[in-house]
Amino acid sequence: MNKYEFFEQLGRGLSGLPQEDIDEHLTFYGEMIDDRVEDGLTEEEAVAEIGSPDEIASQIIAETPLSKIVKQKVKTKRKLKTWEIVLIAVGSPVWVPLLIAAIVIVFSLYITLWSLIISLWAVTVAFGVSALGCVASCPIFIARGYGWTGLASLGAGLLLAGLTVFLVFGSLAASKGVVKLTKRIILGIKSLFVKKEAQS
Repeated sequence: MNKYEFFEQLGRGLSGLPQEDIDEHLTFYGEMIDDRVEDGLTEEEAVAEIGSPDEIASQIIAETPLSKIVKQKVKTKRKLKTWEIVLIAVGSPVWVPLLIAAIVIVFSLYITLWSLIISLWAVTVAFGVSALGCVASCPIFIARGYGWTGLASLGAGLLLAGLTVFLVFGSLAASKGVVKLTKRIILGIKSLFVKKEAQS
């Protein structure tokens, strides 16, 4: 793949971004290719060394704020006609509540997901504190002559400590999973805007 083909494919991948951002990225990668060519590589080798235009476009889209992509998408390409403005205003009692409801549903799902993670960590901390309390109370029970109660307290503390370790690993895995899921959802939303822009 030569430099022109690389630029064409990268430009298509970034077509949903503002034009100044696309130009900035194309200039950056053009300079990278030129630097490698000056170092003795052929144009094709320099392009191959940089990587796939699709992967680069995905990385750039992932790093671009969602608000910038949405703003570019909703920016009108032409001036709205009077009848279009009237239609938007007349239809607003229908589409505004639907839009608000959709945003609230997505936000509430996001809050619910993170509430579950916070609850899981709260249970983990509660088990850990209970384990410490049980182990700490063991010598007190034994010193007061309640040997069997002290041993039972020690056993319960060790059991809770084991459950705490198990829950820590589970909570970490769940937290990482939710963070990855959140990133994928945001990247998916960005990709929807960019792909729609590229097709139009």
